[in-house]
Amino acid sequence: MDNIETADEQPSLGEIRVNHTVVASIVRLAATEVDGVVGISSSIVDGIADLFSKREMDRGVKVTEDPDGNYSIEVRLIMAFGAELAKTAYDVQMAVRDKLSAMTGKGVNRVDVTIEAVKKVTDKGREKAKAAAEEDVWTTDAPAG
Repeated sequence: MDNIETADEQPSLGEIRVNHTVVASIVRLAATEVDGVVGISSSIVDGIADLFSKREMDRGVKVTEDPDGNYSIEVRLIMAFGAELAKTAYDVQMAVRDKLSAMTGKGVNRVDVTIEAVKKVTDKGREKAKAAAEEDVWTTDAPAG
């Protein structure tokens, strides 16, 4: 599975590549910063399906890229009970688009949001979910391709 996006050309210095797992981390962090989002959903079934297919699902986030280098994102969310689902999903779409564009300099064609679950959580549960998402920033291991 090729998990590296198209490189930016830097003729005098070399290429700059951003791994799709890094893009997925940006998506997870941007989504979990939105009020009403408890976490990103990733099931065991997704993990097993990834072993036998060419999908690039990375813990609840799928990143694809068109020939022009623009991203299409699929993200599976767990929402807080009582959150306005449509508004929260829209806020996630905007946050993901803005963060990806700002951090990668690439366009975002679409951000598809699937609400996988609604959970009633305490403030402690929200903090735990946000801390787990923030840990992704420091991950240096790339999946074997």
